[in-house]
Amino acid sequence: MFLLSTQQPDFDARLSAFCAAAAGKPEVRETVSAILADVRARGDAAVAEHTARIDGAKLTAAEFRVPEAELAAAESALTPAQRTAVRGAMESVETFHRMGLRRDWMGRNTQGAEVGEVYHPIHRVGLWIPGGSVPLVSTVIMTAVPARLAGVPEIAVFTPPGREGKVAPALLAALRLCGITEVYRLGGVMAVGAMAYGTQTIRPVDKVFGPGNDYVIEAKRQVFGTIGVDLLPGPSEVMILADATAEPALIAADLLAQAEHGSGKEKVYLVTTDASLVAKVEAALQQQLVTLSHADKIRKVLEVGAVAIVAPDLCAAVKVANYVAPEHLEVHTAPEAFEGLIRDITTAGAILLGRDTPTVLGDFTAGPSHTLPTGRAGRFCSGLRLEDFYRRTSIVRYDKTSLAKARPIVAAFAELERLDAHGRSLEARF
Repeated sequence: MFLLSTQQPDFDARLSAFCAAAAGKPEVRETVSAILADVRARGDAAVAEHTARIDGAKLTAAEFRVPEAELAAAESALTPAQRTAVRGAMESVETFHRMGLRRDWMGRNTQGAEVGEVYHPIHRVGLWIPGGSVPLVSTVIMTAVPARLAGVPEIAVFTPPGREGKVAPALLAALRLCGITEVYRLGGVMAVGAMAYGTQTIRPVDKVFGPGNDYVIEAKRQVFGTIGVDLLPGPSEVMILADATAEPALIAADLLAQAEHGSGKEKVYLVTTDASLVAKVEAALQQQLVTLSHADKIRKVLEVGAVAIVAPDLCAAVKVANYVAPEHLEVHTAPEAFEGLIRDITTAGAILLGRDTPTVLGDFTAGPSHTLPTGRAGRFCSGLRLEDFYRRTSIVRYDKTSLAKARPIVAAFAELERLDAHGRSLEARF
């Protein structure tokens, strides 16, 4: 882990450099732009060609979509314990998001006119589910469950195939349990392009959701406007804010868990008011690392994507947290500090309080979606919510009485903005 102190003269610059993401760099932008343009121009042929080149899977257009029989077989292969776990996570996520169900409303404005809003689920959405060596079954639940709860009529899922053209059965099983039947074994920029522009066999979507690597995030950035995109969630991040009461072994376990995701671009932060804690956590990391199946990949993240920051007090630590805007923020402090930290930390995607609330609970089963802002995007957006699957239409209805009350206001603005046709359009009613 890199070691920084908030009291270093160049601390701000060094923290900024550490937080910098690869997404948006010229080489990423150019590669993504070329693939998207090819998919837009050639459709299925381009998708198949890039899938073979990047993922090693040679698929025909007829093989893009996963047959329903394959989904059914994957579900049948689940053990009873696995089925119970998936259903339990689905129930927690649905219970949480049900609190965000939108309701139409009507009222009166200050002129007495009827005004209100009506909500409609987005007609067709695309869900991007990372696969590969770490198939994120939990991401299926965190995106598909709120989409279905919102009443989205059409949900198309895209997930990358292995070299043999297969998708991890666990992903397919979770999709079927969530009621998803339109599934494509396509990944990366090609999938985003197909979602945005459509192909001969794939209809375009209205909005795309889901976390991805630098290339997927850049692709979503480039197609925004053609379709909607979510909060551009990238490789996983966790920050652990700790004081002298924290337990090094638990901190190490939680840092290792988030470094395990597999992209190699994960970021893990330890921010502590106790300088002696850093060495203890370092030792615990090395002790636990050798017992993990993904030790080689995790070690690479720890070498380039891990930082320990020593702050003189919790106030300074909060400033670091608000700058980084971490995806997950674990609080390992004395409980009496929780209330103040919840109030003062204003940019975290999710705050997990106390030694017994590791990020893995948010990853799998707590209820809030684990699709959260990364790369400092928490400064201006929030995690995935049920509301993201709706679009809202405002309703306005005036009558003669309310129109008369609005008349002088409209006349004044028409004069101020020198838009006489605007003013006359209302005056014509009189």
